[in-house]
Amino acid sequence: MPPPVTNSQLAERAERALAAPRHLLEPFFKETTKEVLLALARNPNLAEKDLLRLLERKDLPGEVVREIAEHREAGKSYGAKLALARHPKTPRLVSLPLLKFLHLFDLVRVSQSPAVPADIKMSAEDAVLKKLESIPRGERITLARRASGRVAAGLLSTQDRELIRAALDNPFLSEAHLIRVLTQRGISLEVVEAVCVHEKWSRRYSLRLALVRHPLTPLPAMLAFLPDLAVNDLREVCLDRRMPEQVRKYVLAHCAERLNQRPPDL
Repeated sequence: MPPPVTNSQLAERAERALAAPRHLLEPFFKETTKEVLLALARNPNLAEKDLLRLLERKDLPGEVVREIAEHREAGKSYGAKLALARHPKTPRLVSLPLLKFLHLFDLVRVSQSPAVPADIKMSAEDAVLKKLESIPRGERITLARRASGRVAAGLLSTQDRELIRAALDNPFLSEAHLIRVLTQRGISLEVVEAVCVHEKWSRRYSLRLALVRHPLTPLPAMLAFLPDLAVNDLREVCLDRRMPEQVRKYVLAHCAERLNQRPPDL
């Protein structure tokens, strides 16, 4: 077992890490002591690729990541800004301001990085959602396919059938996202119709119930959903006064018919 490192030895290593020229930096990239890593992060000789190499280490303490963010090369490097935004130990006060410098699809990468804290992911999604109106249609369709479920749901405020189809096929979209979409004012008929016929979503019980309740659901689709829904749930749906009267009558008649078909109690 190696002898413990003395304070003077640690101070000497930190001093060398702080001032070493680039060609002598190699041993310090494997350093595990926080004091030495802090000194290395302050080394003025570090280039962009050195910062990126350090940020590949997910075990860096937050204080070291903060020092990297304050390095003059980090301020000039887009790659360093992106790496800092995606690093799990980047302090929130550092990563949040960096989001405004990132390109659209890099914001998507941040929002989908597993190690990024949840609030930073949400802020990255917010930044993407704010850009939706100003980006070309082709990029919106690509976003609908690749972005997070929350962004895909945000793209469903449209009448564009191709965009709607891409968003509904997004692998990160969830039932909860779609339920929220279906309760929004101003949702288009095209979105409701697309959900009604979608191979995956049209089979989900909670979505069928929401579609039966929705005033834009085409009558044939609504009638097709009724046999698979519980009578008690349908009765509760009928209490919603936003439902068209004609639809309420259909649903009540369907409930009465199913109740009449039940075998009598012995």
